[in-house]
Amino acid sequence: MKTVTRITPVAEPVGQTIKVAAYCRVSTGNDDQLESLTAQKQHYEQMISSRNNWCLAGIYYDEGITGTNIYQRPSLLRLISDCEAHKIDMVLTKSISRLSRNVTDCLYIVRRLKELSIPIFFEKERINTGTLDSELLLSVMSAIAENESEMISQNITWGINNRFRNGTFKLSYPPFGYKWNGTEMIIDKNEATIVKEIFDKYLHGHTITSIVNSLNERGLHPKRSPKWSNNTIIRMLKNEKYTGDVIFQKTYRGPHFKQRTNNHGERDQFYCANHHEAIITKDDFALAQELMKQHRKEKNITSYTTNKRYALSGKIICGECGAYFIRRTHASKTNPYIAWCCKNHISNKSVCSMLFIRNDAIETAFTTMLNKLIFAKDIILKPLVHKIISNGTDDNITRIKELEKMLISLTDKKRQLQDLLGKGFIDSVIFTREQNVLMKNRDDCLTELEALNRDTSSETTALASLKELLYFCNHSNMQTEYNEDLLSRFESKITVHSRNEIAIELKCGLILREVLK
Repeated sequence: MKTVTRITPVAEPVGQTIKVAAYCRVSTGNDDQLESLTAQKQHYEQMISSRNNWCLAGIYYDEGITGTNIYQRPSLLRLISDCEAHKIDMVLTKSISRLSRNVTDCLYIVRRLKELSIPIFFEKERINTGTLDSELLLSVMSAIAENESEMISQNITWGINNRFRNGTFKLSYPPFGYKWNGTEMIIDKNEATIVKEIFDKYLHGHTITSIVNSLNERGLHPKRSPKWSNNTIIRMLKNEKYTGDVIFQKTYRGPHFKQRTNNHGERDQFYCANHHEAIITKDDFALAQELMKQHRKEKNITSYTTNKRYALSGKIICGECGAYFIRRTHASKTNPYIAWCCKNHISNKSVCSMLFIRNDAIETAFTTMLNKLIFAKDIILKPLVHKIISNGTDDNITRIKELEKMLISLTDKKRQLQDLLGKGFIDSVIFTREQNVLMKNRDDCLTELEALNRDTSSETTALASLKELLYFCNHSNMQTEYNEDLLSRFESKITVHSRNEIAIELKCGLILREVLK
């Protein structure tokens, strides 16, 4: 049976043309959905042109976009903007779910357009907001649409979890070093060479900053950024996918379609071994994690983070109350500037009277201190190095370096052993026996290395940092400007004794006082 729906006309002066727009949306970009979008557009073009007093104000459409968030749909936002500019008198759409699957967003759009005296007509529900006296029906229908979307989301999530369990889930975006061949993730030879270089340099003692600088100087770039950064390298070094394995569901989307958050145990995770071909061996990857752990320990940080931090964040301490300083921008009509302020002083001046210090004054003080060390290295740094070595720490450092070289050698031997097995030069019995020997030697090295680091970590770290500082001073000219990388490299913390004086503590344990200018 045919259904005929009466569309109540907008109250307009007789003879005046009504500017009518239509909004369409499909949630995916596959061919079937795009054909549906084309059909919707043709339908509204014919519908609007068939009315004598209607003129087409535009067909607004979003393709392959979810309906759970208004701010993710540019065409819908443009439609609302054109309504506010009085370019539209009436809006047509297929159903409430096409406009929005979120009750809050749906009511916001309807109310905003009603304020502009612009009705919306929903074909499927046969609702015209221009004649709707109550929002109850619309709220109920919107809630049904939202519930339907949640049910769809749950069904999709169930399907994804099943693919997690059986290892058939396809990664949405292959990491640097891989590409899709249409059915699976395969190695990109050019990118894989860079991945191997990054791990190899890191395992041989190169800093993350030096690796970044080397890649950028050669004009290389990652997939989604014009330049390499420390955070990009850290993420790569921590990415288990380079070993051929995958951990599924590292992130998840919260309730009510909230943005994705890191999974710290709130959801199940699934480990899939041998998901694809490896670029980095599991031993190299494990060794990289151990080195990162050791570097975090030396720098007294709990974990590497991809959040942007300033070089001085968490390093400036108030000499009066012991609280940390936080970074602020002091507004000025002529010359705004960056300053660091004691947290306790900001919250309660009676607790701490320490006033702020300017960021540029700290930078100048640090540069001045470096120049003093460059000038007086033979008087200050060299005697300090000899003093630490005379305490017997140098023997431990030598042994640590030997163990690190042994670990790298054992990794190379294991790789050679795997090549021999692959080429058929040795059988599986010999391979298993030799591999067990290598693994035992590796475990013994790691155990001894951990013990040495634990027993002499403070002195070892101090001597290594001191030698690094002495090497810098021996091979550097006087600094003419502030260098943030040098501050991150050598400085441990800064204690503010007054607005005119700070104490800079270096990672080697040396503490020097400087006057702020």
